[in-house]
Amino acid sequence: MQFLHTMLRVGNLQRSIDFYTQVLGMQLLRTSENPEYKYSLAFLGFDGGNPGQAEIELTYNWGVESYELGTAYGHIALGVPDAYAAVEKIKAAGGNVTREAGPVKGGSTVIAFVTDPDGYKIELIQKAPKEAGVGLR
Repeated sequence: MQFLHTMLRVGNLQRSIDFYTQVLGMQLLRTSENPEYKYSLAFLGFDGGNPGQAEIELTYNWGVESYELGTAYGHIALGVPDAYAAVEKIKAAGGNVTREAGPVKGGSTVIAFVTDPDGYKIELIQKAPKEAGVGLR
């Protein structure tokens, strides 16, 4: 496995980008808009997106200006070479799969979600084997 990113929901995307870039010194690596599902994403990290470092994904759900602190946490993302196989292994080990493997809404990347015993979400993102790290093969 490879630690990819942590997602945080934010009430004002530009304000958050300014904080992570101007206050913490991160770089804005990429952004995307999804008008159909009404959300915007911004990915930030260090060293120009060094593949060896995890990133922060800021998610702005259009029209939502604030969250209770308990709902601000989104998920931890892990790269896997085959999300479908990873889901089957997790199920076989007694894990809780909350979203079966399949394409993300509005895109083609294959993802799945599992929940840990405390209810925290973990996203599995299918990556090419050399990009996915180790584990869940």
